[in-house]
Amino acid sequence: MTPRPVRRALLPALAMPMLVMLALPILALVVRVDFGALLHNLANPMVQQALTLSMTTGTITMLLALVFGTPLALLLGRRRFRGRAVVDTLVDLPIVLPPAVAGIALLLVFGRRGWLGPGLELAGVPIVFTPLAVVIAQFFVAAPFYVRTATAGFAEIDSELEQAAALDGAGEFAVFRHVTAALAWPAIAGGAVMTWARAIGEFGATIIFAGNFPGRTQTMPLAIYLGFERDLDLAVTLAFLLLTASFAVLIVVKRVLGE
Repeated sequence: MTPRPVRRALLPALAMPMLVMLALPILALVVRVDFGALLHNLANPMVQQALTLSMTTGTITMLLALVFGTPLALLLGRRRFRGRAVVDTLVDLPIVLPPAVAGIALLLVFGRRGWLGPGLELAGVPIVFTPLAVVIAQFFVAAPFYVRTATAGFAEIDSELEQAAALDGAGEFAVFRHVTAALAWPAIAGGAVMTWARAIGEFGATIIFAGNFPGRTQTMPLAIYLGFERDLDLAVTLAFLLLTASFAVLIVVKRVLGE
């Protein structure tokens, strides 16, 4: 039988290759950053425009996910109904769908020859290749992260607590606000932050559906793509900014969820 000290050392040794594969690209990016030129690159108008657009659209996407995703998460987390498996799968689908497929699907709905595009054009609401298209693309691929996380939070709530509040005279909205949402707030907050992070990192659906127009639809990932072709240092700066934002988001989520 293998001695216990050997068994204890074996598992970390087996886990090390995976950790190295995850850490090396991150380390290479951090080492490659020229911090002396970082502030200079941040002053670049293209960087500022891309950063502003990403932060703005990412925040709008997060708020839309909270407004429209919460009822769906509540339905999936608190109710059992026929067809629930289909709805649950539909929520998960954008998470695993290739981003390019998502972009094409959005074009088929909102494009100038899509299902809704011509009507929206006549109403004076163009979608494709506008900042609104950026938000729609981000919402499609990122909002499911909020719905999935919030659903798990709602599902863990003891229904007897809600029933007790209702018996005490609280209305449905009061029960949701003071009991359901209050108990599920770590999942709600964590899902919202994850949605924001996924939104600002969206690339594939955005470049197909919204295009890559500097100052108009060019988000941080699209600027990285363009910068990689023209100026590697600029692309590294943008990549480092997204890496820093993603790291901060993960820290916040883990703190909120108590992990």
